[in-house]
Amino acid sequence: MPRGRHCVPRSRESHVKTNSRSAVLQAVRELAPSLSARGAEIEQARRIPADVIAQLKSAGVFRMFVPRSHGGLDLPLLEGLEVLEELGRIDGSLGWTTMIGVGSPHLFAVLPRSEFDAIHAASPDVIAAGAMATQGEARTVAGGYRVTGRWNFATGCHHSDWFYGSCALKDENGKPVTGSDGKPALRTVLVPSSSARILDNWQVLGMRGSGSHDISVEDVFVPDVYAFDVAAAKPCLPSPHFVAPPLQISLHIGSVAVGIAQAALDDVVALAKSGKRRLYARHTLRESPQFQHRLGRAQSDLRAARAMLQELSGRFWTRCIEAPDSAMDFAAEILSTTAWLVDTSAEVVTACYRASGTSPVRDGSSLQRRFRDIHVLTQHASATDGWFAQSGSTLLGFDFALES
Repeated sequence: MPRGRHCVPRSRESHVKTNSRSAVLQAVRELAPSLSARGAEIEQARRIPADVIAQLKSAGVFRMFVPRSHGGLDLPLLEGLEVLEELGRIDGSLGWTTMIGVGSPHLFAVLPRSEFDAIHAASPDVIAAGAMATQGEARTVAGGYRVTGRWNFATGCHHSDWFYGSCALKDENGKPVTGSDGKPALRTVLVPSSSARILDNWQVLGMRGSGSHDISVEDVFVPDVYAFDVAAAKPCLPSPHFVAPPLQISLHIGSVAVGIAQAALDDVVALAKSGKRRLYARHTLRESPQFQHRLGRAQSDLRAARAMLQELSGRFWTRCIEAPDSAMDFAAEILSTTAWLVDTSAEVVTACYRASGTSPVRDGSSLQRRFRDIHVLTQHASATDGWFAQSGSTLLGFDFALES
């Protein structure tokens, strides 16, 4: 494992770009036509091509939330969400995979400062993939842990530098360790991607291009500085991005869902303007009052979702800056809102799909791909109905628990 110094060399500061949100967003929008044209290729490859990842790095996407002290752009949350929505609009798999990648510094920030510095010493564009589901075990040994496990849904694993996974903690004799609350103790571990295997099994309904294969490690030594308890972890350097990572990443997910919904709306508008007429229909889609009604309703739902995402994100970001110790007070509101955003985005996409006739039935249709992508997204833990129950329970005076 690499070790680093507590200070980033001053020469690294020369690599800090002055890109504002407009520059990153403009770069992504300039790439949009060429990337959109590769949607079928991305899906067939079941991963994001290496040259596309290189283009996104060059545009500054993966360094959006990295501190400027480490060569990043340190963009405000709302500005980063706008970029993620645009990527979701280009392609669902592209948006989702990028969204996972840009959350990497939030994870690295819970390591000791020396390790955070070492990880970013060569480049701010460092990407991690993995899963927080407890699907491994970490046995205590001198200086760290021996880790074995297999984790599902490691989005972007092919282009990631590091892998992470949650493990059940065991003592040196292999006996499960419990915490002070009597529950099994957990450790999340980080390993270089070269220390793990990618198991090619991503055969799915949608988000096919995200490359979310399983990853596994077998009896790998992990130094104690690369293992941490997520529940007790504290950031090693100050940044509003690192105040409440689970909540910020939840908002990232909502932005991708909104982007996919916008893309579906774009698709069906383009189809209607092409002169499409459904079999036995009296009017073309464009002339049909019923179609106009469905389209207007879908647009209103999408505008409401985007407005809620922006308003809530703005309030949360202000709290992270001005009163970080209370930022987790937003947990119930953010997690239930993300579930609503995903549901609403799926309703918009479904409305567009149903209104467009048989056109999206054929493979190769971008609208069909949006439909499949958003319905895979609805199965993510961030979109479960449990978050609504958690939010409702807080209104009744119960304590909030970060589990759906």
